[in-house]
Amino acid sequence: MPDAPTKPSPERALTRLLDIMARLRDPAGGCPWDQVQDFASIAPYTVEEAYEVADAIRRGPDFPALLDELGDLLFQVVYHSRMAEEAGRFDFAHVAEAISEKMLRRHPHVFGEAAARDAAVQTAAWETGKAAERAARAETGTLAGIPEGLPALTRAAKLTRRAARVGFDWPDAAAVLGKLEEEAGELRAELPGADPVRLADEVGDLLFVLANLARKLDLDPEACLRGANAKFERRFGGVERALAAQGVSPGDAGLEAMEAAWQAVKAEEKLSQGG
Repeated sequence: MPDAPTKPSPERALTRLLDIMARLRDPAGGCPWDQVQDFASIAPYTVEEAYEVADAIRRGPDFPALLDELGDLLFQVVYHSRMAEEAGRFDFAHVAEAISEKMLRRHPHVFGEAAARDAAVQTAAWETGKAAERAARAETGTLAGIPEGLPALTRAAKLTRRAARVGFDWPDAAAVLGKLEEEAGELRAELPGADPVRLADEVGDLLFVLANLARKLDLDPEACLRGANAKFERRFGGVERALAAQGVSPGDAGLEAMEAAWQAVKAEEKLSQGG
């Protein structure tokens, strides 16, 4: 097992990072690219870095990559905090203090006098606390506070989970499958007309129900789709290798040959997995 990196002083390391960020944004001698960025332009990088952290975790976790990606994600927090400080709103210390207060408030069974709870009870208490915080921010409605910037499948699952808390839900996964079949039929009925607006609406309904089905099965729809993406990449790579062994490129092979190679790769994969 490789040695862990020498542990630096947290205070010194964070101060150094904050100083680097301030220097990059310095109007007089900073980086021209960093000087002109704003919250909107940096936000996509923040989302991207969060996904790269998740990807490093998925790979094992890949600890060297995870160390690097967590640093990139932390830099995004520092970046937004610096821009807010320049605007006279808040700074990194305010961000750290705010999350500390929130964690204390949401864990009274650890930091207060509330009785210890099991995970299920604590999850319910957590959601109750979040609801109270939304009410304090004057966010009304069952679905208030679910970020629009979330991946669409994730947001769909969160929307339906929130609605389910007030009883607006299918009784079981089988009922959701029935709705899925209904939506597939509605999409099929729109195919002859090929109206892009209608087709987009029906495909959206189909995806929404699929996200709901994943929730009912206690699955993460994003993770399910990532798994399907990885499987497709792996199998299509096998198709390309099989065709290359025959001296044929995918573009020249034709659909019939590619389908035959796909089925062979699929059968071989299932055999190697004992299925």
